[in-house]
Amino acid sequence: MVTVKRVVTGERVMTDKRDERARTLTRWGVLTVAAAIAVAACAPAATPDLGAPDAAQSPTATPSVVAPTEAVAATPAPSQSRGPAETAGTASAAALELTVKGRAPTTGYARDQFGDGWVDVDRNGCDTRNDMLRLRLTDRLMSGECAVLEGLLADPFTGSTLRFVRGGESEVDVDHLVALSDAWQKGAATWEFAKRVAFANDPLNLEPVDAGANRAKGDGDAATWLPPQKEYRCEYVARQIAVKAKYGLWVTQAELDAILRVLDGCPTQGVPGPGDQPVIADNTGRAPDAATTPQAEPEIADGGDDDPDMGTCKAAVAEGYGPYVRDEDPEYAYYRDADGDGQVCE
Repeated sequence: MVTVKRVVTGERVMTDKRDERARTLTRWGVLTVAAAIAVAACAPAATPDLGAPDAAQSPTATPSVVAPTEAVAATPAPSQSRGPAETAGTASAAALELTVKGRAPTTGYARDQFGDGWVDVDRNGCDTRNDMLRLRLTDRLMSGECAVLEGLLADPFTGSTLRFVRGGESEVDVDHLVALSDAWQKGAATWEFAKRVAFANDPLNLEPVDAGANRAKGDGDAATWLPPQKEYRCEYVARQIAVKAKYGLWVTQAELDAILRVLDGCPTQGVPGPGDQPVIADNTGRAPDAATTPQAEPEIADGGDDDPDMGTCKAAVAEGYGPYVRDEDPEYAYYRDADGDGQVCE
């Protein structure tokens, strides 16, 4: 046992054994090393320098000015999620919050009711079509800051890679995910003109896609058309839900059923947020005649309380009608209950 004799002179303490001091120093050295290791372990990791973001990936960013004959270096492919950041909710839950109604007629619909072509709604100096092409295309060839002359597109509708060529035969269209005519029949006919322009130029509702697939879609909703590439369908209907929720458009029952069938395969699919663009545009371009005054609420296609007799359930479902229940819906009598389950046009 080591005896330590303490002699206090002011603040000084002395020991009568040198080996005790050595052991004490050794212990303090071990503790110091251990403390240093602990501090290092708790220190935050250094943040790697990722470099500046690619301006071409933002529709409001101004790209580098490029001579018409000079190709721009390839930009990274768009991320898997093409819409704005997802919210905490699921697309299925958001779909069930949409209003369900029958389809109104197309009376009065024309493309120019949604603006005179593409409009620079965000006032960044470029129209919305060129904004979307700059956002999605890679290997771009530019003329000035806005005009995209050529580029490659990873098409979400078909899964193929397409070549865009301005002014010539192009395989690329900029699609309205919720078609303008579909919107007109589900609420947009009563909007003020500035809201329709905002809708037609909202990046949330726009996607460069294969021209053939887009034209096959026409003005169809999810009940009548879905992208050939099945892997994109969950995101496709989620974007449609987000657009309809943002602008207050309704869905038909057949459309809602089709959306929910798609989302059954991806129950955790998020719904995109509304994005930065307001629903009323302050830059509308040139308004068509009489388009600035909202129309009266249109009659739903049946023209009364009961849905029209469409002749067959197939035709009724295609127009968003049904299902009808025996002893509850007068429309039940219009159709044959082939399986005798008390419902038709399911």
